[in-house]
Amino acid sequence: MSRHLQGKARSDNGAGIGTDAPLAYEVCGAYFCYGRPSTLDVRWVLQDVTLQVRSGEILGIVGPNGSGKTSLLKLLAKLAAPQRGDITLFGQSLAGLSQDDTARAVACVPQENPQLFPFTVAETVLMGRFPHRQRSRWSLGFGWEAQDDCRAAAQAMETMDIAHLAARLVTDLSGGERQRTMIARALAQMPRVLLLDEPTAFLDLQHQLDICSVVRRLREERGLTVVIVSHDLNLASQYCDRIAMLKDGRVAAIGTPSEVMSVETLREVYGCTVLIDAHPDSGLPRITLPGPAVPVHR
Repeated sequence: MSRHLQGKARSDNGAGIGTDAPLAYEVCGAYFCYGRPSTLDVRWVLQDVTLQVRSGEILGIVGPNGSGKTSLLKLLAKLAAPQRGDITLFGQSLAGLSQDDTARAVACVPQENPQLFPFTVAETVLMGRFPHRQRSRWSLGFGWEAQDDCRAAAQAMETMDIAHLAARLVTDLSGGERQRTMIARALAQMPRVLLLDEPTAFLDLQHQLDICSVVRRLREERGLTVVIVSHDLNLASQYCDRIAMLKDGRVAAIGTPSEVMSVETLREVYGCTVLIDAHPDSGLPRITLPGPAVPVHR
């Protein structure tokens, strides 16, 4: 594994990330489509995507359905590769990294996590340690984990408030409990980059706030770089340092919430008019849908 991908990432500051922060990702002119592109009829899911993710920042990716948000996350996780363009991870071409090296640096939590086998929550979280496995002559469970792996898994379960579910089968969990388990598995990897696709889906309000707080705390304590795909514009506005807004597979806007969350930009990207004011606590943009012309409830 390259030295550039080892160790803990550093955060340049606690409250926000300056423009001189080192780059976690650099995406240059990326084109991507599913299947093999042909010269006759190719439907690019992503087109000429160029953006940077600074080390230690929380970047939100938003946009309408079908705009390419999840596909972009797959490219960053090396679950797919662009047909054109290049992506670098901490200065190294992602295409040249092994899956093990990538998994030691990057953890990804997809939106859907089909669980086909009845593993316990503890076993599922422990799977996050697999990229760090060290063969040993003695076994704790799977046959490769050591005490450090078990401690990391236990800490991740505590962080996500699922330690009391350790012996439960994942197949028996609610959608929200399963989501928190998958995030705990990603945290057990001890990555430098955390990729989250709709992390607050299926969660009640308290656990939505908990996950957002955990993400911010991990950025502060570990210098973790986080990329969040979300349909929740208010969540992105309040918790992300910067936001990349996609439309039709292209980057329509990128910048701080105050720069990106404007009535004009949202109308252009989403095709609807919204109301925007300042959040009473943070002062950041708050997005509200306009009320119906005719009251629904009388």
